[in-house]
Amino acid sequence: MSESQYLGKLRLGVNIDHIATIRNARGGEHPDPVAGAYEAIRAGADGITAHLREDRRHITDDDMERLQQLCLAENIPLNFEMAAVRDMVEIAKRIKPHAVCLVPERREERTTEGGLDVAGLHNTITPLIRELTENGARVSLFIEADETQIRAAASSGAPVIEIHTGAYAHALDEGDQRKADKILAAMKNGASLAHSLGLEVHAGHGITFDNVSDIAAIPEVVELNIGHFIIGEAIFMGLDKAMTEMRRCMDDARGVE
Repeated sequence: MSESQYLGKLRLGVNIDHIATIRNARGGEHPDPVAGAYEAIRAGADGITAHLREDRRHITDDDMERLQQLCLAENIPLNFEMAAVRDMVEIAKRIKPHAVCLVPERREERTTEGGLDVAGLHNTITPLIRELTENGARVSLFIEADETQIRAAASSGAPVIEIHTGAYAHALDEGDQRKADKILAAMKNGASLAHSLGLEVHAGHGITFDNVSDIAAIPEVVELNIGHFIIGEAIFMGLDKAMTEMRRCMDDARGVE
C-alpha cells in the first residue's frame, strides 16, 4: 500500500495533566483541569487525555469523574491513562471512559519514561485488556517502536498502540541527529508493522512545535497525544493559539490544507 492511502488529517488529543500540576503546587481549586479541558475542546481538541497516577501527583479521582461528565456532554472521547494495576482497572470500570491507555509507571519518575513491557507482562496485561474492553473501553498500549513489543501488543487483544516518542525528542534536544534519525526510522518501521498487524497507531510524549513534523508525517499514525508542551506554551500564547500552531505544524506535515 502507498503512503497516500494513509495520509490524512491527524487527530489531536490534549493531555491536561499539568494544569492539575499547577493547581496542586498551591492547593485549592485553581486552575481547574476540567476548565482547561473545556477550553481545549472549544479550541478544537479531538480528545482529552488525563493520567490518573497511583500517587495522584496531579490528576485526582474527582478530576477524572468530572472530565468524563464533560466529555460525555461535549461528545468528545476521554482517554484515561493508567498503570496496569487492579485498583486502576476498577476506577476505569466505574468511570467508563471512551479509551484507556495502559502505561508504565514508577513512583520515582518525573514523567512516563519509556514504553510498557507488553511482552514481559503479557500474561498479566492480556486479561486486564479483556476486562476493560468488555466494560466498553477502547484499550491502547503505550510502547516503544520495538518489533517484539508491537507483536506482543497485537496478540494481547488491544486494538491500539501509542508509540513513545520521548527518546526521539530527547535526542533532538541533545543535538544528536544521528541518534534521532535512528529512532525515527525505528518508529516508521514500527508503525508500518503495527498497521500490518491490524493495530491503530497513535504517538506521543515530548512532542513540540520543533519536532512534531517528522512524527506527524509517519503515514500510519492517526493521532498524536500532546500535553506538557501545549500547556506550557499556553502560559505565553494562550491555549487556543498554542493548539492552533500545533495543528498547523501537524497539517503541514501531512500536506493537509
